[in-house]
Amino acid sequence: MELVVLNTSGKETGRKVTLDDAIFGIEPNQHAVYLEVKQYLAAQRQGTHKSKERSEITASTRKLKKQKGSGSARYGDIKSPTFKGGGRVFGPKPRDYRFKLNKALKRLAKKSVLSQKLKDNSIKVLEQFTFEAPKTKEFINLNNALGFEGKKSLYILPEANKNVYLSSRNLPKVKVLTYNEISSYDLVHAGEIVFLEGAIEKFQENLRK
Repeated sequence: MELVVLNTSGKETGRKVTLDDAIFGIEPNQHAVYLEVKQYLAAQRQGTHKSKERSEITASTRKLKKQKGSGSARYGDIKSPTFKGGGRVFGPKPRDYRFKLNKALKRLAKKSVLSQKLKDNSIKVLEQFTFEAPKTKEFINLNNALGFEGKKSLYILPEANKNVYLSSRNLPKVKVLTYNEISSYDLVHAGEIVFLEGAIEKFQENLRK
């Protein structure tokens, strides 16, 4: 399969890039995508939640009333979970939510998202470009020329470009990443995906490993 390379004005350059059908033409595996997105979101969690249990409360240990003969329930000390200010039963503790997935499954997830995005005509290839200085207005003009005004877009670069990154940083619906930083979450979250001409082959080579 081939895609036409566009210039920064959104016009066809006449050049084409070849897409590997083993990456962009598979039957999407939704469960693989779900697992990698779940892993990404789990890794974002701080896991610092904590509540005190009964043994961690600082309070008197005096028994509130005698064990028997009062005609009501038995009470221990004021730290009991049944009292205000007492410990919490099975409360949250700090934990790490991250979990592992094998590389083959993560590659399958990316291929699944890319194949679906291509079916939806949401992938474009753009010629290599840069800015002489960070200019948000220039990036807005580029984004609008590609027809992405008001849409979430992901630009994938072959290598880090500080001026391009800084130009896009203040745009809430635009994200710029290099080809080796991409996760399935980034691909799913983007409405439109733009590969720079130099990034598409490097990205495909990564998924063939």
